[in-house]
Amino acid sequence: MLINKYTVIKGRNIVLVPYREEHVLKYHEWMKSEELQKLTASEPLTLEEEYEMQKSWQKDENKCTFIVLDKDKYEQTGNEIDSMIGDTNLFFASPEDRICAEAEIMIAEQSARGRI
Repeated sequence: MLINKYTVIKGRNIVLVPYREEHVLKYHEWMKSEELQKLTASEPLTLEEEYEMQKSWQKDENKCTFIVLDKDKYEQTGNEIDSMIGDTNLFFASPEDRICAEAEIMIAEQSARGRI
């Protein structure tokens, strides 16, 4: 996440912002879902472990992690936490190769699935 630490990407329906400490609590609540754990091949973490994971991702040079915001809600409220609907990650093949990456997108908020 070092390379996207200050990057904000605005699309037609979403805004991508770097995954920061203030997002962790809501992200942690999402990841209590057995459905999301299964779909993302994730193990449940404690809140403390989730904060540590966020810190490690923030320093990772081979990954870009963004929180996905509902653009309409964000523009109305200006509140990132209330506008969070998911996350997306890019896992780069190597530090030298910034063209080839695996992308993952998780839309955690059920109300946003199929409309974003």
